[in-house]
Formats: sequence, structure tokens, C-alpha cells
Amino acid sequence: MALKSTIFKAELQLADLDRSHFGDYSLTLARHPSETDQRMMIRLLAFALFASESLAFGRGLSAEDEADLADTDLTGCIERWIDVGLPDERNIRRACGRARHVVILAYGGRQAEIWWQQAADKLAGQKNLTVLALPPEQSAALAALAERNMRLQCTIQDGTVWIGTDSKQVELAPEIWQAPAER
Repeated sequence: MALKSTIFKAELQLADLDRSHFGDYSLTLARHPSETDQRMMIRLLAFALFASESLAFGRGLSAEDEADLADTDLTGCIERWIDVGLPDERNIRRACGRARHVVILAYGGRQAEIWWQQAADKLAGQKNLTVLALPPEQSAALAALAERNMRLQCTIQDGTVWIGTDSKQVELAPEIWQAPAER
């Protein structure tokens, strides 16, 4: 018998001062049976970092050729493709060909560093790729916020993210490992 996804609900109040984007979002996250709270909460962080009215969660771990989050325009073109974790560099290059912007939000400490050492040279030519990394102590602190029903406040300023509940706050500073050149 196949295990079903666990449904999490999040009410997210977002104040992104870096992008002048403010909003309240009612989110439903389906956590795949093999997904950890840490990965699910990093998907939620990815939503907060790039929130828009058209950003949506993908089908998750069971859909390899689909983004974890995708922002599509009215014509169906993929404006932003976001993956969480340590995707295969071939899949990243394929995503870079399909979307205007691609973002990888890596986590996993030393494992993520090794992944990036092996992939960095191969991905250096991808002009529409951003790679961010979340240090292990920060991703663990973020995972500790996971609850089936969450009311979260999130503020983003100067690349730093403050996210929390009424009783717990976490400060996150994703590291930039690769960013598109300014035009």
C-alpha cells in the first residue's frame, strides 16, 4: 500500500523589502512520505524568497522533470524555475533551457559543498542560473518551525530572512554561490 502525502497548511505574512513585495498567502504544502520537514520548510522558504501571485508548488519528489516551484506567465512560459536540494547538473541545464530564470536552493552542509564543487564549472556558463545555499544550522532551525498548521511572519531585507511564529523566530542568510551577471 502506497503512503500518502501529509498535508501542511501555512498562513504566510510576507514583507520582502528587497523587492518591495508584500502579501498574505494561504499555502498548502503536500509533504511526500520520503520528504523531511527540513526539505518541506526550505520549499516554503523558496516560496517566500520569490513570492508572486503566479508562483506555485510543483508535484514534488515524484515528478523529476518538474520544478519544486514554478512561476509561469499568462502564456504558460516558465518565468522562474525553482528547485530545492542538490539536483543533477543535466537537469539544471535542461531547466535553464526551459525557463527565463532558474534558482537552486541547496542545503545539506558538507554534502552540498561537495555537490557544488563538482557542478560549479559545468554550470558556470548558465547565464540565467542562481544558486543559493542554506547553512545546515539554519536549515535545521527552519525545520523546527514545521507544524501541520502554521501561522508565519516573514521579513526579507538585504538578503537576510527573518521567519517565525508568535513564539519562535529564525534568522536565515542564504549564501550566493552563483548569480547571473548584472546587465
